[in-house]
Amino acid sequence: MSFITGSGLTRFGRHEGKSTLDLMTEATDLALADAGLLRNDIDALICGYSTTLPHLMLSTVFAEHYGIKPSYAHAVQLGGATGFALVMLAHLLVASGAAKRVLVVAGENRMTGQSRDAAIQVLAQVGHPVYEVPLGATIPAYYGLVASRYMHDFGSTEADFAELAVLMRSHAALHEGAQFRAPVSVEDVLASRPIASPLKVLDCCPVSDGGCAFVLSAQPEGPHPVRISAAAQVHNAQHVSAAASLTHVGAGACAARALGDAGRALADIEHAAIYDSFTITLAMLLEEIGLAPRGRSGVLAREGHFDADGALPLNLHGGLLSYGHCGVGGAMAHLAETHLQMTGRAGARQARRAGVSLLHGDGGVLSSHVSLVLEAV
Repeated sequence: MSFITGSGLTRFGRHEGKSTLDLMTEATDLALADAGLLRNDIDALICGYSTTLPHLMLSTVFAEHYGIKPSYAHAVQLGGATGFALVMLAHLLVASGAAKRVLVVAGENRMTGQSRDAAIQVLAQVGHPVYEVPLGATIPAYYGLVASRYMHDFGSTEADFAELAVLMRSHAALHEGAQFRAPVSVEDVLASRPIASPLKVLDCCPVSDGGCAFVLSAQPEGPHPVRISAAAQVHNAQHVSAAASLTHVGAGACAARALGDAGRALADIEHAAIYDSFTITLAMLLEEIGLAPRGRSGVLAREGHFDADGALPLNLHGGLLSYGHCGVGGAMAHLAETHLQMTGRAGARQARRAGVSLLHGDGGVLSSHVSLVLEAV
């Protein structure tokens, strides 16, 4: 057992002149202030990676930059699942007694620190080095293939996917830190520029600058503690070309494992934060986990099921699709919002219920999965 005692989230979007270390610093300052702690209260540090600062020892680079001397330091690389994997590792460290307070931090100037083409090439490297990367596939192309198969298998439509983009934008409208807040309609999504059929630009998350940080503690200290009851991982095939299935990718098994370890069932979940790099990602994860019937997540979104006052509030900050995606910190924003929701500090976005939350992230092309179960103290 461990406790999130502080969280810090920058706004996402364009941060001119700010580096990876600057954004990590800003997020860390916010997290420590939220926890009511000082730098020397931290005894362990875990961070993600940065494509704009690809240092082999980023955790100790940041420790030096920020002026802390942790007894444990670690950097993790697991694609989009990295943010929740960092938290899981911190949770295990605290639960084992190896650390009392762990700083988890990630940040990146992905929007202003690299060109569009460079970003495309870097992310494309998650493909198989022999059978995929040489053929020029990009991350949107992989997910476009997955979306086409999903539509074939379950009868989902492009309009169903669009409903999820509309939902995320409506949630982001209430968060001043979101990169995109202007409302969009299903028609807007369907008419937006094609990226990788059937995905359009509004089906895809943006590239952002930003940062996010947490403090995990062994005790429920400070004014805003939330308990991490369980965490789990599942790793299936790394590459699309090696996947046995494009519709059963491990998300369901991962969430079930975390829920089982927490002594909880899906019916207990009052709030969800689910990775949404593309609308198809969100649809697939919701439906495989069991938070929506197959092929029906878009319908539920349209009916208000995932609204703040709905049956299952979802990604109330706007998710990757609208709050933005700055790399590792992108998914961590889901947890920062969950921390606010579970401590009653989300203002106009506040969910009616959020006492038990399920979070899930995936890395690569639906290849690595991490689930977290959080409970109010």
